[in-house]
Amino acid sequence: MVHILQIVLNAALSLIAIVFFIWLAVWSLKRSDDPPKLILKWIVTIVAVWLEFGVAVPNFIKGGGNGLYGLGVALIASLAMVVTWRHGIADLIANPISSLYDGGKEEIEPKPYYSIALSKRKSKKPLEAIVAVREQLAKFPHDYEGVILLATIQAEDTKDLPSAEMTLNHFCEWEKAPPKQIAAALTLLADWHLKIANDVDSARTTMQRIIEKFPGTELSTAAAQRIAHLGGVEKILLSAHDRRPVFVPEGMKSAGLRDTIQDLVPEEINAEKLAEDLAKHLEQHPLDSEAREKLAIIYAKHYKRLDLAANELEQLIHRPGQSPKHMAHWLNLFADLQVRGGADYETVRPTLETIVERFPDLPVGELARSRLNYLKLEIKGQKEKSPDKTLGDYEQNVGLKGNRIFSPRQL
Repeated sequence: MVHILQIVLNAALSLIAIVFFIWLAVWSLKRSDDPPKLILKWIVTIVAVWLEFGVAVPNFIKGGGNGLYGLGVALIASLAMVVTWRHGIADLIANPISSLYDGGKEEIEPKPYYSIALSKRKSKKPLEAIVAVREQLAKFPHDYEGVILLATIQAEDTKDLPSAEMTLNHFCEWEKAPPKQIAAALTLLADWHLKIANDVDSARTTMQRIIEKFPGTELSTAAAQRIAHLGGVEKILLSAHDRRPVFVPEGMKSAGLRDTIQDLVPEEINAEKLAEDLAKHLEQHPLDSEAREKLAIIYAKHYKRLDLAANELEQLIHRPGQSPKHMAHWLNLFADLQVRGGADYETVRPTLETIVERFPDLPVGELARSRLNYLKLEIKGQKEKSPDKTLGDYEQNVGLKGNRIFSPRQL
């Protein structure tokens, strides 16, 4: 029984050795620069090994003249092995060191090169630059850098905006295109519609594509923010085409000799009018984060209505696709408004704790935790600056009610 197990074990080990050598042979052939030469080396090696163990060793064991004969055969076989594998042995020793400088035999990842195209563009040869870019894109059809470079040359150098739009649309229709790259490409196209074609409607339509393609994400929020401010851009573009003479009134003479210059001080911005304008703007562009944030500040500072400010900031925080950085910014802003409005420690603390509980492992959470440690000093310093400043007669206990504004449970 033991003898049978020994035979099976030897057979299994032999099979493993054969499989290993076959794998090693295939692997070596794939990595070899000259497979026929490698096969010849294997043949010489097999013959040399047979001479060593099949001829030299048996004769050497017999001794006498046979021993000398076996020694000679062994020397010849060993010399043949050295001659055959001398370069391989040298490479085995030297490669670890040389690989530190030349990278060894690691294959270089193929990638496009646009140096020729950039050089042609710099030399004011846009058509030749386009040809150079297309040569690289033929090998790497969806390379983002190449697509943007091609579209940029078409739009800015040859003033061929339709071709640039076609180039970017082709990339955006690729199903594997990363969302951020699609949004960046469409934003760039919208910029060209404004700068090159003075076409606000096309720019608005292009940005709207981002919202439709990535709803409820940070990308769509940024696109909506951009759309909300296109109205101001449109006014600038229209004024550029319809320039009217500007009459500058004569300045006040001898201003330094006047008893008072109060009438020369510019009028302060009407907060009520600004709040009304912002509210109307938000009716048309409800996703404009900047306008809603300004409105919240006016509610808190001018009207002393922290509840209205909280409502505006809550809409921003609860909007889908907001980043932790933006959410923490709005919570910190509300804490600022609470402190400036005269709120006490127990009122402001839950606002900052919301940041800590929601983002405990992010830098914004650590900053909120640090601010909590110095919150009492911050409130004390604010009271020393404006000791008579308190919350309005209404909503004095805002933040202390049962359903706290910005409570962690609501977020």
